[in-house]
Amino acid sequence: MPRGIDRRAARTRRALHQALLTLMLRKGYETLSVQDIIDEADVGRSTFYAHYTGKEDLLRSGFQMLRQELKEAQSAAPATAGASHDDPLGFSTAMFEHAARYADHYRTMIGGRGGAVTDNEIRLILSEMVRQELSSTLRDDAIPRDFVVQFIVGAFLTALNWWFERKPGLLPSEVDAMFRSLVLDGLSPLIGDDSGRTDPPAANGHAE
Repeated sequence: MPRGIDRRAARTRRALHQALLTLMLRKGYETLSVQDIIDEADVGRSTFYAHYTGKEDLLRSGFQMLRQELKEAQSAAPATAGASHDDPLGFSTAMFEHAARYADHYRTMIGGRGGAVTDNEIRLILSEMVRQELSSTLRDDAIPRDFVVQFIVGAFLTALNWWFERKPGLLPSEVDAMFRSLVLDGLSPLIGDDSGRTDPPAANGHAE
């Protein structure tokens, strides 16, 4: 019985997340209500509140799947071309690819309350992952570790927003290569070598 209940709860959560994603594209995040979401998912209000406190809670919970996806990609990074276990940017390729898959959803949230939630959740996830990577790679204490973490995460979010707003035609691998090249150049004195560095491609032949 507990296993059956768990499966039922998992199906309900999936239905609610799918409803949220569908409605975000149709109406935008800001205008959505809990009633809109439960109508789309065909679940009762009491069922919704048994799992989530509101639509922001539902949105935040979706980032747990992102965290798991990035951790799996980070674990697999040493097996990928050009990667190294001494790589504080092990999250970047998977994160840019995730952003490309859900680009329309990210765009609906940028600038509004949903964007603030998204930005905060991504910062928390990436800070956790970078901090974990730096525990074994950072070899210089001259710069505070937390500053290095925030520098990497801030640079990533800047690159992500630039990509969406200025160069949406770039492939995830192209913007990832540019991000990695610039950040790893700055980190190379602190991590001791050029592990994981990739030369950036031309941005569709146009310089900004």
